[in-house]
Amino acid sequence: MGVMQNIRRSEISSNSPKTTHGRRSFQFINNNNSPNSSSHSPLSSPIHTFSSKSMNMEDNIKNAMTIITKWDINSSSFNKFLSLFDGANRGESREFIKSVMGLRRAMHFLVSENSSSDKLILAQNLMETAMLRLEKEFHQILSVSRHYLDPQSVSSQSSRMKSRLSISDDDDYNTTVGSEEEIIQKTGEAISEAERLSEIAMLDLKITADCMISSGYGTECLKIYKLNRKSVVDESLYRLGMQKYASSAINKMDTQALDRHIKSWRRSITIAVKTLFHGERFLCDHVFSSSKKIRESCFADISSEAAANIFRFPELVAKTKQRSPEKIFRLMDLYDSISQLSPDIDSIFSFESVSSVKLQALNSLLKIGDSVRTLLSEFESSIQKNTSKIAIPGGGIHPLTDSVMDYVTLLSNYSGVLSDIVDDSESLPKSPMLDAPAPAVSVRLAWIILVLLCKLDVKAELYNDVALTYLFLVNNLHFIVQKVRTTNLRYILGEEWILKNDKKVRQYATSYERVAWSKVFTSLPDNNSMEESLETIKGRFRKFNIAFEEAYQKQMSWVVLDEGIRDEIKLSIERKLVPAYRAFYECNIVMVRGERNHENLVKYSAHNMGNYLSDILHGSAMSEILPSFSSSTRTSFSSSTRTCKYTCIP
Repeated sequence: MGVMQNIRRSEISSNSPKTTHGRRSFQFINNNNSPNSSSHSPLSSPIHTFSSKSMNMEDNIKNAMTIITKWDINSSSFNKFLSLFDGANRGESREFIKSVMGLRRAMHFLVSENSSSDKLILAQNLMETAMLRLEKEFHQILSVSRHYLDPQSVSSQSSRMKSRLSISDDDDYNTTVGSEEEIIQKTGEAISEAERLSEIAMLDLKITADCMISSGYGTECLKIYKLNRKSVVDESLYRLGMQKYASSAINKMDTQALDRHIKSWRRSITIAVKTLFHGERFLCDHVFSSSKKIRESCFADISSEAAANIFRFPELVAKTKQRSPEKIFRLMDLYDSISQLSPDIDSIFSFESVSSVKLQALNSLLKIGDSVRTLLSEFESSIQKNTSKIAIPGGGIHPLTDSVMDYVTLLSNYSGVLSDIVDDSESLPKSPMLDAPAPAVSVRLAWIILVLLCKLDVKAELYNDVALTYLFLVNNLHFIVQKVRTTNLRYILGEEWILKNDKKVRQYATSYERVAWSKVFTSLPDNNSMEESLETIKGRFRKFNIAFEEAYQKQMSWVVLDEGIRDEIKLSIERKLVPAYRAFYECNIVMVRGERNHENLVKYSAHNMGNYLSDILHGSAMSEILPSFSSSTRTSFSSSTRTCKYTCIP
């Protein structure tokens, strides 16, 4: 206390009234009582007012001495600490605060009259005693009411408490101190005992803080408050599972460990922002409502370091060396969590002194965005670099198609996040199948699918049979279209994209039918009315049998996975083949029926041709259904007979 006394006494003994107006750079709250106020300055008042002011000053000092001495914390009568703000003593707490404010006014008067007055020294000693008492009271309220002032309780009650406890900076201390019951009960709202105690504690803290700050003891008050509330913040974050994150530690984590930390962070960040920091900001604003500068400094010291560390975590994750495709979804989860909280972050950390927190949150968003764009590019590159040379049996769905579309479908579930991340200026060619102008996220996902289609076009060339090449494209493109049609991709790529690619599926199916069945169709005469020799007719039957058996045998192991497309293809073949064969069969069956072993010549009747067609494109060989196929050499078509529709990647 010796140092503190010297500081206050040196301030009091100054000849300039201005030095007593704000100790330790803090301004007195009640400026109307300031010696610098023209309406109250002794220098500008009539002479006859000095006597009345002197009497008031002496009364203030006497009143202050009575109650302050009674509650002197160093008094031997206090074996056990009794709080001014507990139970029956609450009435005296009001008188204590009033006496301090009266003592302060007396000190102003004495400084202006005689800065070396014995009464001034007495007043200063009383003020020191009072402030020591209030320091202890302030610490006691914070400690005893810690449970009622936890951030969750304060945050959940903040909207109601704002209307109850809001006290103007211009309120007189007499009004503030004497109306706590009215403030708590004025709305007639029923509140719980815990809520009542919380509100009373907040009111007591505010009254004490205002008194100490206006008396030049703001430094002591702030030190007590910061130490107590910073421990509350640190403890709360520890319970939430938040920790001090280091780049080296995160880089050493395996995927599972990192996933656990990300999930834990996402579960806790909303509570940390909306409850913990929101509650601390509200409490700080209320207790130090008399000074914006003080509450800004206080909240910054309590929360800025912890909050900045929390929002550094997503940035550190974005910088990890893990490059798996799945990382992009973890990053977008983190991005979404921060984005959802952006309004709260801007509101809670609005002070300039805590701008580093907002800057860290923004920087994490930027780093995540950079990493997501890089991962998208790497994913596209991995599609292009896929070197698998295995032709999928029967022309089914390629694993690359399945995995890429699963990935793109998951990306579509993050369309909102991707819309924020994907840069409109990114140099991607516009897809001709998108409605123009298309959003950047639509262009980005359409481009990934286009890269896949181009790669599938290359994969199709692995088949020796061109007809099977087209069937492979039918299966894979239809699979892609269905994925788009039945997921969020429908709304991202649009109906135009679906219709155009659906049409392309039909074009591939038509090309398959033309190539696969051309030999069968051409084995039958265009005009059955022309008279032909028996040998010519027999030759046509043999040619048809060979062509049909070859097509049938191959296509028994081919597959069209979609039942609807498969039925459309079969129906189209049947409509062309069955009538043509029936006409040929009925015109010539009489001529060949009398031939020896004619059953080997005419193997198929017109009425069961459709039954054979029903067996194809299911992906399983069923050759036992046929009588006996003659061996034949597979017809090979040059891949140059197929026009590539997606040749776009160098």
